[in-house]
Amino acid sequence: MADRKCLALIAHDQKKDDLAAFAKANEAVLSKWRIVATGTTGGRVLDVCPGLDIVKLKSGPLGGDQQIGALIATGDVNCLIFFVDPLTAMPHDVDVKALMRLAIVYDIPMALNRATAEQLIDFRRN
Repeated sequence: MADRKCLALIAHDQKKDDLAAFAKANEAVLSKWRIVATGTTGGRVLDVCPGLDIVKLKSGPLGGDQQIGALIATGDVNCLIFFVDPLTAMPHDVDVKALMRLAIVYDIPMALNRATAEQLIDFRRN
């Protein structure tokens, strides 16, 4: 299992249902990945895809975004899917920006919406 690449899943509150639906639609592809997710997002995805290999970290505002950032910095995350809600103010916006900065610095593929996530999954399907 350690030889599988690792995918991080995160979604803002208003996008958690969208990410769960995305995961359900792509469950076969996602089953090939080790997955880390922030707490509530990981729980929501596991509700619809109980067979996926998901490690739930802390909730985003409680440090989950930073935990995923640390995994990116250590080379343990190979891809990030983060369904962002651009219309709602986030009290932990600084953490979100830091996470996205790390994904850019460490040059890992990052999708911030479903359209891009679909393309990323199609590209990484093989």
